[in-house]
Order: sequence, then C-alpha cells, then structure tokens
Amino acid sequence: MTPPYPVTRKTEDVETTAGDPPVPDPYRWLEGEDEEVLRWQRWQNALTTEVLGDLPARVRDLVDGLMVDRAPSLPRFAGGRWFHAKGSTVVRSDEPFGDGATVVDIGQFADRETEPFLSWLSPSPDGAVLAIGVCTDGSEQNTIRLIDTATGVVRDDAPSQVLFDGWTGGAIWLPDSTGFWFTAVTGSVFEVTKGVFLHRLGAVTTDPEPIPLPAGTMDYVIPQAGGRWTVIAHGLATPVPYAVHDGRSWRPFITDVSATIAGHIVGDRYVAVTDLDAPRGRLVAIDLDSDTPNDPSTWTELVPESDAVLRTVTPVADLLYLSQFVDTYAQISIVDSAGRRVGEVPLPARGAISEGPFPGMSLVRRGHDEQMLLSFSTPTRSWSVLRHIPGADSVEVLRPPETGLPDATVTDLWATSADGTRIPYHVISPPGADEALPTLIYAYGGFNAPFLPQYPPKGMAAFVAAGGRLVLAHLRGGGELGRDWWHGGRMQTKQNCYADLYAVAQELLDQGRASRLGIAGASNGGLLASVALTQRPELWSAVIPLVPLCDIVGALREPYGRMVIDIDYGHADDPADVRRMLGFSPYHLVRDGVTYPPVFIEAGDTDPRCPPWHARKLTARLQAAQAGPSPVLMRIWENVGHGWATPRDTALSEAAEWLSFAMHHLQLLPSRSAVAPGSGGSPADLAR
Repeated sequence: MTPPYPVTRKTEDVETTAGDPPVPDPYRWLEGEDEEVLRWQRWQNALTTEVLGDLPARVRDLVDGLMVDRAPSLPRFAGGRWFHAKGSTVVRSDEPFGDGATVVDIGQFADRETEPFLSWLSPSPDGAVLAIGVCTDGSEQNTIRLIDTATGVVRDDAPSQVLFDGWTGGAIWLPDSTGFWFTAVTGSVFEVTKGVFLHRLGAVTTDPEPIPLPAGTMDYVIPQAGGRWTVIAHGLATPVPYAVHDGRSWRPFITDVSATIAGHIVGDRYVAVTDLDAPRGRLVAIDLDSDTPNDPSTWTELVPESDAVLRTVTPVADLLYLSQFVDTYAQISIVDSAGRRVGEVPLPARGAISEGPFPGMSLVRRGHDEQMLLSFSTPTRSWSVLRHIPGADSVEVLRPPETGLPDATVTDLWATSADGTRIPYHVISPPGADEALPTLIYAYGGFNAPFLPQYPPKGMAAFVAAGGRLVLAHLRGGGELGRDWWHGGRMQTKQNCYADLYAVAQELLDQGRASRLGIAGASNGGLLASVALTQRPELWSAVIPLVPLCDIVGALREPYGRMVIDIDYGHADDPADVRRMLGFSPYHLVRDGVTYPPVFIEAGDTDPRCPPWHARKLTARLQAAQAGPSPVLMRIWENVGHGWATPRDTALSEAAEWLSFAMHHLQLLPSRSAVAPGSGGSPADLAR
C-alpha cells in the first residue's frame, strides 16, 4: 500500500529563468530552512523510518563486512618519516603504514556532537610541522590546524580562512618549509569565490595573492609548487596552468588554449597530459619561462597519442609514470624525461587505480618523490596500497585489501546505444549464477570524471553477496574513453548519457541477466537516476537517487549550481540551453497520474554541492503525482554533506538503509519483518 504522505502545500511560484512561458515551481518553499520546512523534513524522515522497519538492521552486518571507505589516502613522506591517518589520529612512522608516534588526534577539535573529519594532511618538507584540514559538520568545509610534530602541540599561527573542501590538497608547502600556499573561500561559502593565499609560519594571512585569473571565476584554482616555481592551475574538469610565479612576481601563463593541460612542475618545465589535438591524450613539456606558452607549436611532445586513454602523469625520481585506461581498465607505463618508454608497473590484476575523479584533483603531489605509491582495486577486491620502486620488476603491497567478493565473477560487456555507439559495462555476479537475477546498475556519466572497474563504492558489494547482480556502467559524459567520450554526453549531447543507460538496461533484460532492475547513482549519478525515473519509469523496480541534483533550472539561482551546470549541462544566459535543460530536469519531468516505481531519495543537510532542497522538491512532486502503490521515500541526514566528509559509522547507516530498500524492492530481501505503515505510531508524532 502507498504510505500516508504528509500534506505538502503548493504555491503559485514560477521559475522565470527559462523565459516565456514561466515554469511552475509549486514547491519552491521547500528550498528554505525555516521551521515549516524542517518540520516537513522530519515528518518525511520519520515516515521513511516507519516504512522501512527493521530492513536496514537486517542487512547492516552484511554491508559492514563488505563496505570500505573511499580509496585509502596515501601516506606522505617528509623529513625522512612517513605520515599517515590511522583512525582519528595522524601517525608518524618509519614505514608507510608502520606503528609510530601519534602526532595529533583530531577528536580534540570537536565543537559539536558530530565526529570531526580529517579532510587532508600535509607535512612540511622538513617534517617539522604537520598541516591538517578539519571538518566538523560533514559539509567538507574545513579549517587548517598546524601541529609541531616533535611535541604534538597545536600551533597558534594557523590561518583562519575557510577551505571549501579538500580537493586542492590543503597546504601546498614551499620547498624550504617556511610556509605554504592554500586555496580558500573569499566570501561566504555559498558565493563560491576562491582565492589563493600564501601563509608564512608565524605570520598573519589576510589577503589573497594578486593572481591574474579570469574575471569573476568560481571554478577551482589549484596551487602547485616546485623549485623556484609556483603554478596556479585553473579549472576542475579541464585544468590549465593559467598563471606562474617565478619567485619574484606573477604573470599569466596559458590563458588562450581551449583544452585540458594537467601536469606537474619538473625542473623548469611543466610536464602535462593534454587533449589538445589528441582526444585520448598525449604528454607534452612546456617551458615555464616561455614567452609564448599559448602557442602549442612551442611545446615539446614527449609521448604522442595512442590507443590508450592517457589520464595523468606523476613525476617519480627522474622518471614519469603515466596512468592510462584501456577499455576502462587501468595501466601504468613509465617513460624517461624525454618520453622514451622504459617499462610499466606490473599491476596485480585488471582493475582501477584511485585518482581524484576530476582532472584538477590529480594535480596535488602526494606520497614520495622517489617512489610510486598507488591505491588499486578490482570489481571483486577492495582497495590495496601498492608501492613501485623505479627499476623494480614487481610491486610491494603496503596495505592489502580489507575485504571483497573472492568468488564473484566479472563479465565485461558492451551495449549499443540509440545512435550506434558501443557502451562498456561490467557485470558482477554471485558465484555460479547464470540465470536472471535482481540487478542494480550504478553509474555516473559526467564532468569528464571516469568511473572505473573498481571495488563497488557505498557498500554495494553487499548486493552481490545477498544474491544480486551489480552492473558498473560507463556512460558518455564521463572520462573513461577520453575527451570525445566526455563531449559525447555533455551540453547539447547530454541526452546521450541517458540513452546509454537505457541501452545497458534493455540489454540486461533482453539477454536474460536481469529479473528485476534498479538504478542508483550519487551526485551527477543521482541526477542520472532521477532522469531515468522520470523519462523511463517502466524500466525500473527501484530507483535510488543519492545526493542528487533534481531541479537544474532552480540550481542556476545558486553560485555553485551555476558553476557546475556551466561545465556540463548548459549556459544560464542562453535561453535555448535553459529550455533544453528543462528536458532532463527531473523535478520538471514528473507527470501527474503516472505509475512510478519505488523511489528512495537520500541527501545531507549540510551538502554544499547538491543542497537537500533538491531531494525535498523532487520527493514532494513525486508523492503528489504517484498513481501507483509504490512508495516514494526520502531521507535527509543531519550534519552530513555530499559524502566527502562523512564518518564511517554514518556512511554505514546510510548504505544499510538505501541498500535494504533496493534489496527489498528487487526481491532479494523478503518483507516478512517490514513494518506496515501506521503500525508504530504516526510519523507526524515521531517528527515532533
């Protein structure tokens, strides 16, 4: 039966961004944070708790045993010692993950009931001072703490600025350890304006550096330091070395080239992967003292484009380690400073290397300058940490996988999309299963971010352990197959991303692999799941949008939303683009009288990227429109953001809840213990 939803009032608000005619926006009031909205939200949370009953508790232990955090952060080497996170502490040791002295316990920085979260760590090159970022509300916004590593004393000379997140590496130290660069917000966190600051130990940092950047930019700026040079890369999805400092002053660098140029300072050159004239990537070197850096003919090509998708370069000793994809699987080749191939890293299996999902995140140097450290996983084994010493014919396992699905099978397949494009996907099945099974698809498809054949995130390995089939799909809009793959599913071609998903889904059904089909995704993947729900409701037996973007046109009213939409979906100042975006904005696609499948929408109340009002508005619209008996449930977690700063216990509760919903409606989890609506006191009572 359909749960008893709260009465949700409608208003006469309209959205005028799209021009004429105005678009009705009856639930705009749910964008607020006043007591009426919060009371409505508590009602919805209580309803979800009641309807799910003990389903989450019945899968929690299974999820707990198979869920791991994001790929482990790599230990950092400085001053002859290693620094690594261990629980709530940072440890300094002789070996990368060895026992050693506790430098700091971040628990001391708690200022509320929420467990503080270590956003990043960065020791000074001499190892004398440890800089860390601490987030206390799940939002990712963090502040810098400085610790004297010899005494463990928290220094009083840390800068006070707020960092929007940890994506730019936190503190980027000067080679002489006298200070560091960092990127912080320069207004309110909602304005998303950022500046680069230089902090000298013992000084007060007040003003950002006068860096020549594009006027009014809200995109990411990432400092990189090496030798006498500092480079400021601009852009998250398509970074370029936009400005350079030679130890005396700033000057513009590459400002007039439309391409990705993502690399590192190596001596007096910027060695980078670029997709300029090479959709699958090539390696180039650009002189940092060049008078004509905007002229690509003055660049030196080190490694030409090949059949592999070249993604990142990492300088190690006097060599360059190149991360690349072949049919979505990771490989690492090694070249010398002239680009001559000298070997490859012998990875233990076909799988994925953990790198930041967006190219700009790969610009932060981590690990050890003389050794290659990497996190590696496969679809059936969780993340390990490996070390390769230049010249060695094997890798050393520094940290083995914590868990996995050792008996599960992985099948590599390709579906054919509506326009004939072949779409790769990986199917993870329980051992010995060759019949149709309940199947869950997880995908992303956006922002030039590759979603690779890795160990399933968010505890989803439990779905396979429970007897289901999990599919990792690689849709256009992502970065798995190079620049053309991204451009084939963004802006005017964004619908291709959704067509790719439907092609994978239909093939799973047609080939007898799926008995019932669900779709889940997070962030842009949450948008994907929401679009799939509203465009093709008949395909799905369960839909789970996690931290989703649901009202694309409404998001244009917020600086962060406008920034990310401008990267991948369309331009707010182009009426044709806005009208096109209405064609895949889930909130606007819901239709009255449609039988929608079971829906579970999850968000966090401190999320700076996809604020919880997206989930609220889509939930209200679906509950009012639902013509069938299936539930539309919502969970907004308190003191939880977009997932990048969520403590494990909270992440486990999240995963157990939405996975139990998916398992139940895909018929992996019987309903014998579920609580019928109304049997345990009304949600309205619980919400008070």
